[in-house]
Amino acid sequence: MAREKPINAEVPAGGTDEERAAKGRTRPKLPRRPRPRRRVPLPLKLVGGAILLAAVFLVAAILGGGNSRNSVDGAAPLVRGDQTRPDSAIGVGEPTEELGYPAFATKNTTRVGGGDPAADAAGAALAVFPATDEAQRPAAVTLVDEADPEAAIAAAVLMAAPVRAPVLVSGEDGMPEVSAEALAALDPGGSGSTGGASLFAIGDVATPDGYPTRRVRAAGAPAMAAAIADLRDRLTGSPPGHIVVAPLGAAAFAMPAAAWAARSGDPILYAGRKKLPKATARALRSRPKVPAYVLGPSSAISSDVLREVAAISPQVRRVAGEDPVANAIALARYDDGDFGWNVNDPGHGFVVARSDEPLDAAAASPLSAAGTWGPLLLTDDAGTLPTALRGYLLDVKPGYTDDPTRAFYNHVWVIGDQEAIEVGQQAEIDALAELAKIGGRP
Repeated sequence: MAREKPINAEVPAGGTDEERAAKGRTRPKLPRRPRPRRRVPLPLKLVGGAILLAAVFLVAAILGGGNSRNSVDGAAPLVRGDQTRPDSAIGVGEPTEELGYPAFATKNTTRVGGGDPAADAAGAALAVFPATDEAQRPAAVTLVDEADPEAAIAAAVLMAAPVRAPVLVSGEDGMPEVSAEALAALDPGGSGSTGGASLFAIGDVATPDGYPTRRVRAAGAPAMAAAIADLRDRLTGSPPGHIVVAPLGAAAFAMPAAAWAARSGDPILYAGRKKLPKATARALRSRPKVPAYVLGPSSAISSDVLREVAAISPQVRRVAGEDPVANAIALARYDDGDFGWNVNDPGHGFVVARSDEPLDAAAASPLSAAGTWGPLLLTDDAGTLPTALRGYLLDVKPGYTDDPTRAFYNHVWVIGDQEAIEVGQQAEIDALAELAKIGGRP
């Protein structure tokens, strides 16, 4: 599809702030008065700390140093669910790698370098909602269970408009400190779009006091996904445009659905390989006019189950790749009217995560619903970029003929630390996303 104008066509002209100030300066400088110290907002402190860590991260990578997971002593401490809001702030220069805020970037990629999904979720949430003022805070946050990635993937739909609730990770025994710190920075206040709730708690996860909370409980991933879909309908006041039926017990194939749900508002339901769960069948029957898209190959959801879905829904189509990497690319490429990313040309955002870390799909989902709005792609190895992913990124590689400043650009978010995706693989992704000269004047 042709675009009317480049995404970067309207860049304001003019000099730097210093140059503009110099042109208008006619009076002599007055002695500078000492200014009272102001408290730096937590997200800005996290950014400052991340900048310092970036240099350390890069030097360690060049020298062949260890990875960040090995540099952090143990898991993040827990905050009990009945604890009040934490109000401590991390100072500039203190370790922020646990928080997962982007700590290392190339010209075409940005890494959310958390040591685990909780840190990745905190970093992604703060990247989308910097929270330095009220306008940059989400109205609500979704707390998902670290032990239930399938429910977390389904909960990504709450990131879609108008709810716009990013995901943070909690647990039944308490909330990781990294999540508590991010929640304190985000400070959701609720709104009409969230039904007045500041927190959506998925399952029996611990929640801090002081936040109006709406809890979703159900037995098993299919029933939980159906309950989340019901909540989505109540909050939006309308049925979805489509439903994604993802494979139960094959989370790597379900992962790409989280990004699409966050971007589109299409809820996720689950199907077994050989049987359609009763909760899913009921959810489909309650939305009789909504078309369904089955995500994953027949090895994950059989043709018999697809026929069960077709007996209920007015339209059923399968979107699939034979392995998790190919499956994610298939959804990124897919186009069926207003369903599917249809990312088959340059000028897009992308998110890359490990296929064996399904909770990262939910953690990173806000990045697919803001900024550069891109699909989730998967890599299955820390050091080696999969051949299929390399081919896809090469196929959508941007180029220009005469003027690179009027071209389309690609940007890629890389999720996880060096143990998840090594810097070498990130560098290869950067090269594939790089704007290339393809003709025109020399």
